Formats: sequence, C-alpha cells, structure tokens
Amino acid sequence: MSDREGKMEEVLTAVAGLMALAARTAPKAKGKDYLEIKILQKEERERLAAGMVAYAQQSGKKHFARDGENVRRSEAVLLVALHASQPAGLNCGACGFARCSDFQGETLTDAEFSGPACAWRLLDLGIALGSAAKTAALHNADNRMMYTIGAVARALKLIEGNLAVGIPLAATGKNIYFDRPSLQDLPGV
Repeated sequence: MSDREGKMEEVLTAVAGLMALAARTAPKAKGKDYLEIKILQKEERERLAAGMVAYAQQSGKKHFARDGENVRRSEAVLLVALHASQPAGLNCGACGFARCSDFQGETLTDAEFSGPACAWRLLDLGIALGSAAKTAALHNADNRMMYTIGAVARALKLIEGNLAVGIPLAATGKNIYFDRPSLQDLPGV
C-alpha cells in the first residue's frame, strides 16, 4: 500500500466515524435506539468482499459479486443494522399486522434478512442511513448504500440484526459505486 492509499484509508475511516455518529444521533421513533453500527477494518472488509463473491456464485445473484468487488476497492465500510427491535406499540398496522402483539414471535429466517419488523423501526434505520450518507457526501466521500453488503455481513456474523445495510467509502477520480458495469455486462458467476 502506498503512502497515499494509506492516508486515504485513514481519512475515510475518520469519515466513517462521523457517519456512525450521524446514524447514532439520528431521530428514533419514541426515543428508542435499536441500531447496531460498525466500521469494518481492513481484514473484515476483505472477508466481506470474498463472502459476497462466494454468495453470488452460490445463489446466482451476480450483483453480489459486483458489489463485493466494490467493497474490495473501498477504504472503509460502515454497517448499520436494526438489532433486537421491539414494536413501537402503536398498533398502526403499517407492518401488515393489525396489532403489534400479532407479529411478535413470528420470524422469517430462510431469507437474506429476518422479519417481520416494525415499520417505525425500519424508518429509524432509513433515517440513520440517510444521515450517514449525507455526512459522507458533506465530506466528498464516494459512497452508496448496498443491501447486498448487509445481507452477507449478517451471514458472516460481522454484525447482528434483522436487517443490515452497508455503505462503502472510496475516494477516486471516478465514483466506483456508480461508474461500474451493468449486470448484463458481467460474466456469469
């Protein structure tokens, strides 16, 4: 790693720390915080990237491999997960159940994420992710929210939670998260 690359990783890790702060302090429904937030270090980022490529090969979902290569080229990755959330107790029906007590104990586990989840807690996650991405943008760090990162990070036990999303960070001449091949242009996995 060159001195320039090492310095950029240090700067982007600091930006990821500010993003974590923004996610943590973002407003939460009824003032309850059910988020888990983690910044991946170099070895964990490589493990995640390899896991994403392996998952693409296993599942046939090419976008996991493409996103895994983005993670491999990133200097930092922020993970945000909705962990051990409890329903907001509003009985609003937004989750698909008439009462909060109706879906407690129900769990879908044979998917990339587990649920059901309280819609208000999902909004908390979205607001936290938006705050984190805004913070990255304020510091001119290339970033993109990726559900693929969260799915594999959960499977690898890099973070716990029912639903997780990752935001990788890079600083290059062209944004690697948007200037990338389309899925049709990718070789088969």
